[in-house]
Amino acid sequence: MSDSSVAVLREPTVSVLARPHFAEPAHLPVHWTGEATDGERLAEYAGRLCHMSQGNQAGRSTREYLENIKKQGHGSVLEHATYSLLLEGVSRSLTHDLVRHRVGFAYSQVSSRYVDEDDIRFVMPPAVIGDESLEAAWIAQMAPVLENRAALIDQLMARYRWIDDKVQRRKVAREAAQSMMPSSTEARIVVTGNARAWRTMLELCAGETTDLELRRLAIAVLRVLQAEAPGFFGDFEVYQAGDRREAARAKYHKV
Repeated sequence: MSDSSVAVLREPTVSVLARPHFAEPAHLPVHWTGEATDGERLAEYAGRLCHMSQGNQAGRSTREYLENIKKQGHGSVLEHATYSLLLEGVSRSLTHDLVRHRVGFAYSQVSSRYVDEDDIRFVMPPAVIGDESLEAAWIAQMAPVLENRAALIDQLMARYRWIDDKVQRRKVAREAAQSMMPSSTEARIVVTGNARAWRTMLELCAGETTDLELRRLAIAVLRVLQAEAPGFFGDFEVYQAGDRREAARAKYHKV
């Protein structure tokens, strides 16, 4: 199999699948001011219910209210707003780290048993990207992987020909052959998390000491979520770190 036939990904893609929808009850409305998304309104509504302050005597906008919530560290109201993201162009190595963030998250990841050879892609490590010789050497290592996997699947299909159900026989073959796949194999994943959980993940994963691929993903997720709900994520700042790569930090920690 030639190097040119290897599908290589050099950056992640983040797609929003679901966002909050807020339906205010007519019998207990809030006096709203300022622009806000449904998720931000939902969090403010939950917070105001705690003190029955729907009248908004201070005249705060939703984002001013949420800024104070973050400043005071009263992040529980952020848990009402959830966002579901499709992450593509991320490696199996990355998802092993990502799913360690359990509280407030749900994950659904592609199973390589069901992925055809034509759909398998590899994620190039950020440290390799941009150096022609390093990229060529890395791709050369990936090139034989699919060919070897296909050959092993054929051998296993022959060995287990006594399994009448061909679909089941192929599952048996693929689950054994997937052990040959490198950790750079793409692993698409759907992640749902509440705003507080996303903040915690971003604070831990967008910093300078984080694995470069995970850090790159965290920055991409941050930009998407800042566009979705600046009241929740607007205090994060993206900056150029000492290693000449982007990192991010939050003004309010452990909200």
